[in-house]
Amino acid sequence: MTFVLRPPAVPLVTTDPYFSVWSSNDHLYDDHTHHWTYQSGGTTGIHGMVGMVRVDGKVWRFMGKLFQTDNEQEPDHLEQIQLTVDPLNTIYLFEGAGITLQVEFMTPLLLNNLEVLARPASYITFEVWSKDGNQHDVQIYFDVTGEWCVHDTSQQVNWSRLTLANDMEDMTIGSVDQPVLKRQGDDTRIDWGYFHLVLPYSSQTESVIHSIEIRKQWLENGSLPENDDINMPRKVNENCPVMATVLDFGTIHSEKKSKFLVLAYDDIASVEYFHQPLPGYWKRNGQTIEEMLQVAVSEYPSIKQECYQFNKELRQKAMDVGGYTYRDIVSLAYRQAIAAHKLVVDENGDLLFLSKENNSNGCIGTVDVSYPSIPLFLIYNPELIKGMMRPIFRYARSEEWPYEFAPHDVGCYPIANGQVYGKNERGNQMPIEECGNMLIMMTAVCLAEGRKDFAEENWDLLTLWAKYLTDNGLDPGHQLCTDDFAGHLAHNSNLSIKAIVGIGSYGLLCGLLGNVEEKARYIKQAQQMANEWEQMASDKDHYKLTFDQSGTWSLKYNMIWDNIFSLNLFSKDVKQKEIKYYLRQQNQFGTPLDNRDTYTKADWLVWTAGLANQKKDVLSLIEPLWHFLNETEDRVPFTDWYDTKTGKRLNFKNRSVVGGLFMLLLIESDSDNN
Repeated sequence: MTFVLRPPAVPLVTTDPYFSVWSSNDHLYDDHTHHWTYQSGGTTGIHGMVGMVRVDGKVWRFMGKLFQTDNEQEPDHLEQIQLTVDPLNTIYLFEGAGITLQVEFMTPLLLNNLEVLARPASYITFEVWSKDGNQHDVQIYFDVTGEWCVHDTSQQVNWSRLTLANDMEDMTIGSVDQPVLKRQGDDTRIDWGYFHLVLPYSSQTESVIHSIEIRKQWLENGSLPENDDINMPRKVNENCPVMATVLDFGTIHSEKKSKFLVLAYDDIASVEYFHQPLPGYWKRNGQTIEEMLQVAVSEYPSIKQECYQFNKELRQKAMDVGGYTYRDIVSLAYRQAIAAHKLVVDENGDLLFLSKENNSNGCIGTVDVSYPSIPLFLIYNPELIKGMMRPIFRYARSEEWPYEFAPHDVGCYPIANGQVYGKNERGNQMPIEECGNMLIMMTAVCLAEGRKDFAEENWDLLTLWAKYLTDNGLDPGHQLCTDDFAGHLAHNSNLSIKAIVGIGSYGLLCGLLGNVEEKARYIKQAQQMANEWEQMASDKDHYKLTFDQSGTWSLKYNMIWDNIFSLNLFSKDVKQKEIKYYLRQQNQFGTPLDNRDTYTKADWLVWTAGLANQKKDVLSLIEPLWHFLNETEDRVPFTDWYDTKTGKRLNFKNRSVVGGLFMLLLIESDSDNN
């Protein structure tokens, strides 16, 4: 039997770490829509959108709440009868008053089309038709609030509008102060740049920029003010300004009628990269916001078809690999994994794909956040992984980096001027973790592309880090790994696996560069270490968490690259013994990360499942993750850290690491290519 997933939160507008709005309820009309940060930092986190439909003179709500307090009665709503979350589209279906209304949110994050992916533009399509066979007169009211362009609602905003070519109207709102790139951190919302609501066929619509009170005016008499509000600047929390439109569908029959609009955000400058402000990738050739918006509108029909085709293909592939549960998991993860990044180019025109470590510490370009995310990008566009790695190579080569191992990050989003995570505290680094990650990522990229040039450009650092792993990796000292929430750990057997696979990866890179003797030497070294590992970690029917503690265990997720790279450093018996043990340790919502607690990591669960050689074991390991998503009471964007007994989120939300959930598809694509 196939069940319908109830997502913990639903992606609506998801383009980058700032322009990211979600619904956290079963129905689109249950509450306001929110920025992914939600209520924190002294603000409500509301990024409001309201949708109403007038059918034959009576108004029904279908999205958001009209009023910002519970003191006033909300109008009746249509009944939401269906929700579909595809990789690129979220589709709601409503019924009532004799009509059917479909509301579709589309953010075209097409990894094979960076020109489209990088545009900070997202589409909302309204489609309506008669359900009862009778004619109906239909108008749709839609608005977005000034909350989208401020960090907190005490900030002041201005607004304006511009008529563009081809009957387009562009309404804009932005903060008065415009502190471009002045705010950094984790729990932050953008307060510079300009938020746009674009109406493609303005002569067929009404629009106004006014106070939130116009919602009530349209509800009561169906009219909007004739002119835009001139009471500006003002604080967002003082009679909150909204950009509103009414789409007149006229008389509708059983045939569908459709209209769309565009939400966009021009952030002026996206990141600061080693003291140089960089605009978004879409601006690299001088394109203006007006030009971008016109292209986004004109390409809407073709983009929509491209998104539909992509959704269909990805969902079917996921079904073939892991059934409906895996299909639903990757569909929910897709936009989140990409939109936790910003795409820019450096002064040389090289691509940079900078992640924000959402809801953990706000770091930018974190290596051990990039590492778990790469399966998605290896499948569709390995160049983006290079864009994750370039900042790390540049920083590690600078005089500011004092260590012989790889950095953790290059700053705090959106400022990428150098590491902030424990930089001056050697004991709080992740030396084996990040060296192993960088070597594995480089090998994955070079093998995926069949090219060696990126490795050649950075051979000095790769060699340095391979030596560090050779000298220090077999039995790691007291240090952090990517699972730093669990604290420092010595003799970490899974971290040792990362070092061993990292050394083997460097051997493969030597081979790609034609260094046959070096390849043989490093792979032999890795094999010897793997043999020693098996003896050191063995604990009867499984392998230990730490070499010095019998009766312990952990998910050996780093071992998956041994399979993907066909290194075969660890035997099949080792991997299958672990799989059998993991299945015996399962709780209701999955297998814990290790014996110390009942929490787990979603990405590592799926990587571990990839080690299983029987499909029934793969499904047994990943299906509890689907049930967690479906049942958790924590209604936030996909968390990767949760309790396997209670289904409670421990921390983290909206992180790019969910790209790691595509590991099973990566394994399948590798087998298809071999």
